[in-house]
Amino acid sequence: MSAVTTPAAVPASQQPPAAGDRHRLTVIGGLAALSLDAMASVAYGPEAIVLVLALAGGAGLGFTLPVTLTIAALLAVLTLSYRQVIAAFPEGGGAYGVATTHLGRGAGLVAGASLIIDYVLNVAVSVAAGVAALTSAFPGLLPYTVWLCLAVLALITGINLRGIAHSARAFVAPTVIYVGALLLVIVAGLIRTEPAAVAEHAAQARNLQAVGVLLLLKAFANGCASLTGVEAIANAVPSFRRPRVRRAQNAEVALGALLAVMLIGIAVLIEKFAVVPAEGVTVLAQVTRAALGDGPLFYLVQFSTVVLLALAANTSFGGLPVLARLLAADNNLPHVFTLRADRHVHRYGIAFLTLTSAVLLVAARGDMNLLVPLFAIGVFVGFTLSQAGMVRHWIADRPAGWRWRAALNGFGALLTCVAAVVVTISKFTEGGWLIVVALPLTVLGMTWVNRSYARIGERLELGRTPTPPRPRRSLVVVPVHAVNRLTRDALAAALSLGDRVVAVNVTHPEDEPEARRLVQEWERWHPEVEFVQLFDAHRRLGEPLIGYLRRVPETHVFVLIPEVEPEHAWQRVLQNQRGAVLARALRRRTDAVVCRMRFRVGADAAP
Repeated sequence: MSAVTTPAAVPASQQPPAAGDRHRLTVIGGLAALSLDAMASVAYGPEAIVLVLALAGGAGLGFTLPVTLTIAALLAVLTLSYRQVIAAFPEGGGAYGVATTHLGRGAGLVAGASLIIDYVLNVAVSVAAGVAALTSAFPGLLPYTVWLCLAVLALITGINLRGIAHSARAFVAPTVIYVGALLLVIVAGLIRTEPAAVAEHAAQARNLQAVGVLLLLKAFANGCASLTGVEAIANAVPSFRRPRVRRAQNAEVALGALLAVMLIGIAVLIEKFAVVPAEGVTVLAQVTRAALGDGPLFYLVQFSTVVLLALAANTSFGGLPVLARLLAADNNLPHVFTLRADRHVHRYGIAFLTLTSAVLLVAARGDMNLLVPLFAIGVFVGFTLSQAGMVRHWIADRPAGWRWRAALNGFGALLTCVAAVVVTISKFTEGGWLIVVALPLTVLGMTWVNRSYARIGERLELGRTPTPPRPRRSLVVVPVHAVNRLTRDALAAALSLGDRVVAVNVTHPEDEPEARRLVQEWERWHPEVEFVQLFDAHRRLGEPLIGYLRRVPETHVFVLIPEVEPEHAWQRVLQNQRGAVLARALRRRTDAVVCRMRFRVGADAAP
């Protein structure tokens, strides 16, 4: 007897990806597709700190590293927290999922609205910043700023419509070059004992401020702009390949580690080389020049920064469609956002993001400085709600080590809440009021959508078992205007649908000769279908038919409107749109089931 052997199970990590997983993300792809916002923020996060601390002169600039270390500590808290969020909410959603589950539906809507606003602003700011860098290098392009912004937005949209994995592969090389270039700046700067090139110096402010708590809080809040985008991976867990949770967690940790190293490294070099804000030269450019000199490596860093700022919008294209799908699944957004194309992309979420970002870019005339003050406010609201929700999660479930986990998330919630308040107050007059207005309006809009779906569900008796279906006598009404093949085909379809079929012709009293001629043709044809002729002195199409339908004894009425399907698209301009006008009137004012049946008249159509 031969032995029967059972093949050993292949570990999930060694199994080939499923067909649907081919368009999903690996860890590296996740970093490239979802972390560009956070990565690119290194270009303006440290500068935001320095701009505030410089108000206190050299004494204030001495706090650059301590403030950055505080931000890095908050980054560590957020990274660990969102790693737990990924495990607890593998369906994605991030702050929205946590807040809805543990803080209630209202808090979830606030978190969802804040994330939507932040995603849209991220696209607008990233595109505008990239184009601003381009026009700075080539001033002749400045008059075309808005068109360049729209062109870049269209390019990124097209890449994402091909599937998020395709966009990830397109962005891997720029991300690697950018990270490698910044790490080279940090290593070279730490090795040097003196600057490779003279740093720019700006005149000290005449009225120096004291280094107080408020100044440090404002510097901390400004620098927290570097944390935008940390939540994007947790929002897009379903976009990863299996095992999705582990891959998303690894990507989150890698993002946190890289971002912390770059922020702290740049802060150390700012203090080492005594870099101060200067007109027309970014802080990162000064640090790069001090570490690498003015040679080719300097331009490599600058160019990679320009590219990353332009491509950072991809974070939103990866995260917002998934978040919109979750909101729509909970009846808070139109259900169209749950639909996916054949490449596993939520094209309606991408379309919404593109259109709203385009409106912002056009309204701001592509000016980055008009958009940046709005950028960081919404994300801190989501951070705070997510952290607070995770505290409730640990208290409710009480797993091993729940106390220190809850304390960690509670401390993070406190820090992000303080940052949200400080940023909102400090940026209120610079455009922050728009977010203060837009956030509750977005929540009210989602509440209205949810109530509308609830009313529809109540009328459809969703969740209840309906009574068994019973046949009902039905009437099919066919509007006709002539005796021809279109009328014949429409009546043939109507006879197969209802118990009684009536052909109705609406005409004008002055057209009585033509009306009489139609009656004669009908009698000669004799289709064995009842014929009714209605006269209207105002030449209206819908009103006479609506009055007729209200008088029929049947309660189940179909109206079949025959229309011609032209052979070529351009021939649609030849149609009189009578069917569309009639269908719109009937659907608005009657309970009849309206069907616009289109019949092909091309050479290959069946006779």
